Amino acid sequence: MTAPDTESLPAPSRTARRPDVRGQAPVVAVVALGGALGATARYALFLGWPAHTGQFPWATFWTNVVGCAVIGVFMVVITDVWAAHHLVRPFFGTGVLGGFTTFSTYTVDIQKLVDSGHPRTGLAYLAATLLAALTAVWLAAAATRSVLKGRQP
Repeated sequence: MTAPDTESLPAPSRTARRPDVRGQAPVVAVVALGGALGATARYALFLGWPAHTGQFPWATFWTNVVGCAVIGVFMVVITDVWAAHHLVRPFFGTGVLGGFTTFSTYTVDIQKLVDSGHPRTGLAYLAATLLAALTAVWLAAAATRSVLKGRQP
């Protein structure tokens, strides 16, 4: 195998546009604000419903399922009904719901269950969360479309 011929590689363009970082500042700001709000809500929920070693992590499970259902409703509303401001989707969808749902904690919870000698609970949690989250987003989107269809004159 030989190295590629460097003379055949295109030269970097001197007129290549740099990303407009200043134009992205509002998007970054609303995602950060929404993420802080969503993560704070999740933290408050976890304080009120702590997980115990070896037990099914219900708070994380329901956080992810409810978050996915809200995502289903939100996406139908902003795509089918409401011409939302361009910062609504990054604020609420990416920020608030991204900060509220916690699939990283989900994976850590699975690892903790396996490490503490509860692999069956970990496997059940893995499958139940995946199935329930996907079902929640699908049912919420379908129900929202159905409700909105019934409201049209």
